[in-house]
Amino acid sequence: MRHRIAGKHLNRTASHRKALRRNLAASLIEHGTIRTTPAKAKEVRPFVERLITIAGKGTLHARRRVIALLQDRAMVDKENRDELAEQTVVQKLFDEVAPRYVDRSGGYTRIIRLPERRIGDAGQQVLLQLVEESPAAASPESPGTTSARRRRAARRAEAAKAATDQAEAGTAGERAEDAEADEQGESSEKEKQPDQRAEAEEQADQE
Repeated sequence: MRHRIAGKHLNRTASHRKALRRNLAASLIEHGTIRTTPAKAKEVRPFVERLITIAGKGTLHARRRVIALLQDRAMVDKENRDELAEQTVVQKLFDEVAPRYVDRSGGYTRIIRLPERRIGDAGQQVLLQLVEESPAAASPESPGTTSARRRRAARRAEAAKAATDQAEAGTAGERAEDAEADEQGESSEKEKQPDQRAEAEEQADQE
């Protein structure tokens, strides 16, 4: 009986499962996204997040723990596929991946289901991706760290502010139109005054 035995067998032996988990995790760290089956993605996801959490400490002990769990390997150069990159998988994890999630407590990956099936056995496919987040985006005002209620309240406040600005702009426009109309009325009255004076002088001459 399998009492209190966690995890999936994935139709593989223990050593094969460990190698599969390490290879998928290294590929995810190297490329940022991988295409696999839902069962494998759910099996690799907690392993990768544990590695990122350990790497976030940035100590020598943390680096040794990650190497013991992941087994460091070289990466292929993106520009020249025939050569190896200067960084290894563990170096990229500590230098680029882990610093992005310093202010994030878990939830470094996501699983996106794909509509197309795998050719051959028509198996379902998913994308396992690293969540894109930088230290600048991890501020308290960012959508990723605020609740839905606060985001709705912020949107309402922005809409109210926009409506207030629009109303103030309309009031200012009406005031400008009224001032322009007053100026036109004053100028027309000034133009009428000389005519009235001339008529009065003509009447006086006639008398």
